[in-house]
Amino acid sequence: MDLSAIDPITLFAGLVAAATPLLFAAVGELVVEKSGVLNLGVEGMMIIGAVCGFAAATLTGSAALGFLAGALGGVALSLIFGLLTQIFLSNQVATGLALTLFGLGLAALIGQPFTGIKPPPFSALDLPGLSDLPVLGRMLFGFDVIIYGGIVLIGLVWLFLNRTRSGLILRAVGENHDAAHSLGYPVVAIRLAAIAFGGACAGLGGAYLSLVRVPQWTEGMTAGAGWIALAIVVFATWKPWRVLLGAWLFGGVTILQLNLQASGFLSWLQSQGIPAQSQYLSMTPYLVTILVLVLISADRMRARLNTPGCLGRAFTASD
Repeated sequence: MDLSAIDPITLFAGLVAAATPLLFAAVGELVVEKSGVLNLGVEGMMIIGAVCGFAAATLTGSAALGFLAGALGGVALSLIFGLLTQIFLSNQVATGLALTLFGLGLAALIGQPFTGIKPPPFSALDLPGLSDLPVLGRMLFGFDVIIYGGIVLIGLVWLFLNRTRSGLILRAVGENHDAAHSLGYPVVAIRLAAIAFGGACAGLGGAYLSLVRVPQWTEGMTAGAGWIALAIVVFATWKPWRVLLGAWLFGGVTILQLNLQASGFLSWLQSQGIPAQSQYLSMTPYLVTILVLVLISADRMRARLNTPGCLGRAFTASD
């Protein structure tokens, strides 16, 4: 085992890149849940964003158009969810699960002609003077514009939810939709807007996965990222800046297990008489997700105080 082969700077850069799809999906879902809607279809929206973004980028030769198509694909799927849950009042949990299954199947169908094709390149920003700094250059100034955009998005969502009238109205709808309706606020319209925003963010996260993170199209490539994004929202207790911390935590676990495999960690365990396979390390991000959720659930009072009051509850306008 050669742990010296793991470069901390490269590890950090990989962590940030791996966290970006989770960051976009989680911050979008946070806004959706703040409005009182529980959308479990994040995985489906991410995979649709991945295939739509990849298809558009390869057909047009433009990665920027690919990201736009990924966001629009996520919005389209999210509005199906919004129509069913907000207009026809279907169960949000069941509809979200159905949305994920539908998205996975539709993405597999759309993506068949694009298997094995390379997308157009999407390079990191070149900041003269800053990118060439010995350590900070690689750690802070060697990323692409989408990564920086994700961090900016976190700040904008925090400002929107805490410092704008529209954000406070959205939070009021999530806390008590009947009271918000009695004050004249359009509850359904506000929730549909939040659902569309969440879909756009999930679609962008999926597009980043297929255009930059991998970059290629393979069926089921999200591999549970949408479910981890849902867990990050709970981990963050519905606070935007904690979403960044949660995304980096789970992204770091993913990158660390890959680096441990490359360093010969498994061979070292086997030499010590411990049976080990690569699948054990691959399970690590999901095991960490379960562990974190169990620890958070132990503090029921804190979870109850931060959970939006009308989360998952259908709204029916009263006379």
